Amino acid sequence: MAGDGPGDVEKESMSSPSRILLPLDFDNAKQAVEIASVIHSEIAGFKVGLELINAAGFDIFDKLKQASGWDVPIFYDCKLHDIPNTVAGAAKAIAKRGVWMVNVHASGGFQMMLSAVDASRDAAEKRPLVIAVTVLTSISEDIARNEVGIEKPLSEHVVSLARMAQDAGCDGVVASPREAAAIRAACGSDFLLVIPGVRPAGADLNDQKRVLTPGDAVRQGADYIVVGRPITAAPDPLAAARAINNETAEAMER
Repeated sequence: MAGDGPGDVEKESMSSPSRILLPLDFDNAKQAVEIASVIHSEIAGFKVGLELINAAGFDIFDKLKQASGWDVPIFYDCKLHDIPNTVAGAAKAIAKRGVWMVNVHASGGFQMMLSAVDASRDAAEKRPLVIAVTVLTSISEDIARNEVGIEKPLSEHVVSLARMAQDAGCDGVVASPREAAAIRAACGSDFLLVIPGVRPAGADLNDQKRVLTPGDAVRQGADYIVVGRPITAAPDPLAAARAINNETAEAMER
């Protein structure tokens, strides 16, 4: 796993006990900044994806930091997937923006992931965490087999991608909560698990297929859980985030 020498990375995001990475999936900066200013004390970091970055531009990083008192990390969910040289160039540029974490697609292969890790280390004194997306949580076993062409069981495929990501120097992976325990067993306790597809009991699944509750995801080994609409669409987002934090804290005590 990536680690030693100049450009090493901080493994801890912040002092907050929260495990929530909040996706700011908005089409304008105003909404994103408004919720950031309200919710920042109850989350571990903001996830900025392709919709917001294309709508608001890269200035959104500083706007979010300012709205949250400059202390909430930013996960840039750009899912880089291209030839190694192109990904290296993008990773180098992203590292200079001071984000906490960035991701690539594990299906891009070993060399592509290695290039992202090396380039981000060379670009910044404290490089961002580099994590790899295994299989999107919107993909079911049937979709994987019949549309994507993955012949072996999805859990086996995900674990093999996670092992390859670890060998390439990635700090962790993004994976469904259904595969979290298997990845933890295969890759060890220091390998970061960022788990989307997390929904509180009774919440709408939206486009997610392989899901668990926040408490169950943490019990399965999640370091961070990605929870968006159950918080951002709630009548009281702050209360919704606190309820999830309470659930994950109780899960860790059992």
